Amino acid sequence: QLQLVESGGGLVQPGGSLRLSCRPSGFTLDYYAIGWFRQAPGKEREGVSCISSTDGGTYYADSVKGRFTISRDNAKNTAYLQMDNLKPEDTAVYYCAAGEWTVDWESESEYEYWGQGTQVTVSS
Repeated sequence: QLQLVESGGGLVQPGGSLRLSCRPSGFTLDYYAIGWFRQAPGKEREGVSCISSTDGGTYYADSVKGRFTISRDNAKNTAYLQMDNLKPEDTAVYYCAAGEWTVDWESESEYEYWGQGTQVTVSS
C-alpha cells in the first residue's frame, strides 16, 4: 500500500521547536512535490508549506513564514518540516502529502498520497 508516514509531533512550549518527518511507504519521493497541511480542532485543513520536486522551490503560508522551513533529502527518501518559535495557534494535526503539484500548492486535490497525521500541541 502506497502511503506516507509522519513522525516528530508532540507537546512543546510556546517559543519551542519541533521537526516533523515524512517518509513514504512503497515509493520514492524524488518525483513528487511534498506538501504539509494542518488541521486545528473545529477548523478546515489548511496548507502550511510545499517544496517542489524540480527546482526545490519552497512555498509557505503567511502565518508560518520566517518560522517554518520545509526541506527534502531524496537520498534518505524523507521530507521535513522544521518548526521554530512555535505558537499556541500552531496546535493542530499535521499531515504530509505527495503529488504532482502543478498549479496551486495549497489545493488538496493536487496531492495523490497522504499520511495519517501527527499531533502538534503548543502549550505552556
